[in-house]
Amino acid sequence: MKLPESTEWALHSVTALAQVPREAVSARRLAEHFGLPSPYLSKQLALLVRAGVLSASTGPRGGFRLARPASSITLLDVVEAVDGSADPYTCHEIRQQGRGAAPLEECVEPCLLAQKMRKAHLAWQGSLRAVVVSELVGSLSEEVVARTRASLIRAAG
Repeated sequence: MKLPESTEWALHSVTALAQVPREAVSARRLAEHFGLPSPYLSKQLALLVRAGVLSASTGPRGGFRLARPASSITLLDVVEAVDGSADPYTCHEIRQQGRGAAPLEECVEPCLLAQKMRKAHLAWQGSLRAVVVSELVGSLSEEVVARTRASLIRAAG
């Protein structure tokens, strides 16, 4: 499965915001922190707000912050907020087409390939659901967290 680059942006942004839980950080500052184009990152942040992962405030001290504790935000929450939850595999029942078409009575159940792909998708979702943002932040070195905090808090001020 190939996810768009914007998924990486969303995952890193949420993880960075979890490192400065009491600070609101502007989209521009997050974009500068990661060297990303602010208008495009803003679109991903808006999707995260819509999904309830982030909250946004306006004004001179406004910006984005986690909408709930990092311990209750999973990687799946972030991925589905920006990429949706649709199964990436679509079975078009080609087994019923062409010279080798299977009889209709053999196609009552989804084909074996569709079943295996669905199982893989559910396993992928389960693995992302099992990882919370606080776990990621907790595994970062003190140096990484200090650098992120210094960059985002200084930038937010």
